[in-house]
Amino acid sequence: MGKLILLRHGQSEWNKRNLFTGWVDIPLSPEGIQESLAAGRKMAHMVFDAIFVSTLVRAQTTLFLAMSENKNGKVPYMVHEEMGKTRDWSTNFSLASAKDCIPVYSAWQLNERMYGDLQGLNKKETMDQFGEAQVKIWRRSYEGAPPHGESLSMTASRTIPYFQKRVIPFLVEGKTVLIAAHGNSLRAIVMTLEKLSPQQVVELEIATGDPLIYHFDKGQFQKSLL
Repeated sequence: MGKLILLRHGQSEWNKRNLFTGWVDIPLSPEGIQESLAAGRKMAHMVFDAIFVSTLVRAQTTLFLAMSENKNGKVPYMVHEEMGKTRDWSTNFSLASAKDCIPVYSAWQLNERMYGDLQGLNKKETMDQFGEAQVKIWRRSYEGAPPHGESLSMTASRTIPYFQKRVIPFLVEGKTVLIAAHGNSLRAIVMTLEKLSPQQVVELEIATGDPLIYHFDKGQFQKSLL
């Protein structure tokens, strides 16, 4: 039986300031750092076979802070899959040390929804300017996209195929996988796992720094408790 853990990054500095973040690469706030460590303590005795993370620093910081609390003695390491020196020169040639490592795969497909022209704007001020109804369409509809940005549907169209191609094979083999990503990319994955409708998924809230666990057996996902 495979096991999947989904972890939304801890609070970022722009979450704290109520700004649209999207792909702007903003770090964690002090509160987000504590959330990440607390998440790690919840997962302290889990043994992970593979980890997937977005390319954005708030997700990667959350991941490595959380893993610093892990008690199983394995070291997470970034797998650089792109061609060139970064991949070639980062190869570990020791089979012994490789057994004590957990591969971490970084993918832009797991990044947050790109908010286009809203990125960096204050959410309340944006509602004052464009109206609450319009901002709600941009933020909370499945097909509605902000100017020059992505809808949740567009985010799902890149996140779900990556999940199916890269993550599912580990789960089929009975492995335990951790994904550290973002509210909207994880919302798209949960939509698939729980077979939610577009109407249901836009109402789904995923808390920062709070791991979600699913067991995978015979092609089906079952939500579980820590």
